[in-house]
Amino acid sequence: MKKWNIPSFLVIALSLALYAWIVSLPAGWWDGFLPAGTGGPRPVLIREGMNARQAAEEFAVAGVIEPGRGGELARWLARFSLDRRLRPGLYMIRKGTPWETARQLEMAEPRIETAMLVPGTDIFTFPELFAPALSEKEMEALFARKELFPAELVPLLPESAETRMAFLLPETFHIPEKTGEAVITAASRLWWEKVGRIIPGEDKSKEKLLEMAIAASLIEREALWDEERPLIAGVINNRKDRNMQLQIDATVVYAWKKEGRTVNRVLHKDLEIDSPYNTYKIPGFPPAPICMPSLNSWLAVISPDKTEYLYYVAQKDGRHLFSSTYNGHLKNIRKVRGK
Repeated sequence: MKKWNIPSFLVIALSLALYAWIVSLPAGWWDGFLPAGTGGPRPVLIREGMNARQAAEEFAVAGVIEPGRGGELARWLARFSLDRRLRPGLYMIRKGTPWETARQLEMAEPRIETAMLVPGTDIFTFPELFAPALSEKEMEALFARKELFPAELVPLLPESAETRMAFLLPETFHIPEKTGEAVITAASRLWWEKVGRIIPGEDKSKEKLLEMAIAASLIEREALWDEERPLIAGVINNRKDRNMQLQIDATVVYAWKKEGRTVNRVLHKDLEIDSPYNTYKIPGFPPAPICMPSLNSWLAVISPDKTEYLYYVAQKDGRHLFSSTYNGHLKNIRKVRGK
């Protein structure tokens, strides 16, 4: 019979103990030691509102996983319970299998910044959202980039930055970087989802859409209370249909702003400015929107109130008194002034 020496016995015993310990470890224990994926990290942008399948396709587009394996990654995201808790932002992920990609996402932290677009933002305040502020040329170059807008919207877009800005929907955005590119992309996509999709087909021409954008911008500046926006839209339509001058104070303020002067309260002398934006002098609409309209202003243009009103005057609380005759309008003015 072969005799066992002590050293050999110890080696075998330790080997068996080590094996037993290894097989007893939970399956995920090795995840912290085995690197997932190969090569350098690749950027993948996950946008707000994306579901697991849409997010998985972004990893395929970025070359992190092989084309056609998005469905497999979506299943792994569900297996790791990531389908409901994958946050928007910019992820840096190495190339690998769908399983390896899901493993990386378990520990990955997306890069997120906050950008707030306020209703009423115009070409003068938009550049100030960024640090450093955009120059006029930089802003115009950004809005000229059609690839930043939804493909469905591009054929309908007007040319100028001043007008294209109206097709950004104000909101607080959580984006990878607070850059002009990221803000325009996020805000124009939101506009298409919330507004563009519900505009009737007969209104989806470049000319009609520009007119709607201008009207929405006027309503944005004129209405403080959301419930009045459809009514003001109705007044604007009535005056336009009767070939009346719109006589909207907000356009006079904007006309002076383009001249470098701030007007807080429109006086009679301010109405004399020679400008294509001065609706006290020009017929119809100004040539471009005067600001970035809110969702409610767009909805007011899409579904204006049917009314006989032709005039309105603001009260101290921002609400308006409406009238269908000029004499009624004068009476409302006296009422507002306490006479």
